[in-house]
Amino acid sequence: MQDLKGKVAVITGGGSGLGRELALCCAARGMNLVLGDVDEKGMQETLRLVEEKAPGTESATMRLDVSKLEQVQEFAALAKSRFGGAHVLFNNAGVSVGGPVWMNTQADWEWVMGVNLYGVVWGIKAFTPMMIEQGEGHIVNVASAAGWLNGPSMAVYNASKHSVVALSETLALDLRDVGAEQVGVTVLCPAFFPTAIHDSARNRPADKADTIVRTEVAAERTAAIQSAVAKGRIKAEDIAEMTLKAVEEDQFYVFPHRKIKDLIRLRAEAAGVEKTVFDSMNP
Repeated sequence: MQDLKGKVAVITGGGSGLGRELALCCAARGMNLVLGDVDEKGMQETLRLVEEKAPGTESATMRLDVSKLEQVQEFAALAKSRFGGAHVLFNNAGVSVGGPVWMNTQADWEWVMGVNLYGVVWGIKAFTPMMIEQGEGHIVNVASAAGWLNGPSMAVYNASKHSVVALSETLALDLRDVGAEQVGVTVLCPAFFPTAIHDSARNRPADKADTIVRTEVAAERTAAIQSAVAKGRIKAEDIAEMTLKAVEEDQFYVFPHRKIKDLIRLRAEAAGVEKTVFDSMNP
């Protein structure tokens, strides 16, 4: 989809981080915006920044819990009623929880998988038929380097992002299978970059509050991850720009951090040897 001017960008998790930067990049290209997030105040701040960068940008917002199919369907209906359709969907909303896998609670699994996996599933379900019917569209699923490489204390997050990669590949093949290749797919797989995802518990629902009891090792792992995120050399705004260019060029995989592909190759070599688990932290 080379010319995005006048098209409609739909962004989940549009109240902060990468979602906000995607909104700014889309607005700079003359796109209309439909933002969804549980953080309504954050979305209003995004719109304020959009107005500064691209005055007059048309927009709509909705308080959205992406883990709920009926809300995502309502979100799609908003895009349809407000702008007549949706051209680029960014399934971006994401949360994270750490700790040893045997210690993660049922609520940990339900919360993270609900947002990170089902949020993508429901986005695809609600928006793909619209795009097929209108004869054009592009779906961007935000996965992670953790969709390919598995570090310790991240089992729930890793499982969710591996699922997003698998889902994205299958979606592209399914669209090809039914002759709907005019609907493109991109799967974004960044490593650490400055974002607020490790502060995502601020938006955790009360009914999913039961979480892991912190151990000393878990606290050390969490601190290390937070430090890596804060020190990320590629900014969210740069990743957003890479993602928009991928949409314009109909590019499927996006690895902003080039070293990740080298680690994936090493993981494949370890699988070929079949002797021991591949440790991406100490390759």
